[in-house]
Amino acid sequence: MQADDEPDHTLCPDVAALEVLTRTLVGIAWDSAHAAPPGVTFPQMRLLLVLQTLGRVPCSHLATALGVNASSVTRLADKLEAHGYLSRGTDAHNRSVVTVEVTAAGQRVVDEVLEVRHTAFRTILDQLPEEKRQSVTAAAHDLVRAAAESSVSPVGAL
Repeated sequence: MQADDEPDHTLCPDVAALEVLTRTLVGIAWDSAHAAPPGVTFPQMRLLLVLQTLGRVPCSHLATALGVNASSVTRLADKLEAHGYLSRGTDAHNRSVVTVEVTAAGQRVVDEVLEVRHTAFRTILDQLPEEKRQSVTAAAHDLVRAAAESSVSPVGAL
């Protein structure tokens, strides 16, 4: 068994490096989600992060973006609505379509979580020389673009 920051030598070097990077980034996302108020779970925080990006959308659209069933969105939304972090409404053109959006209180939670995440990213990036930072930025953009153009496109946000 290897340490989390050591590559798996059974994989090709680039895949092994991405595997280690994935563990690091998921760890940062997990840690930052704990900046949410008590009672807000990781799946609820993920919903808020994705919804904040999408804006007001039908629940079915949010479920697709999260890669979950509509019933899962309903359960998560019930709890977030009870905390005042999410509000429900209806579509202007079809009143049978339920929409959801982040409230001002929910936006504050998202902002707090993202600030913790961004601080962690800055701490890591500050350890790199400027030339390396630019390379990391370019590589990150290239990877996101390649994922979006492939069948491995990521689902939702962490």
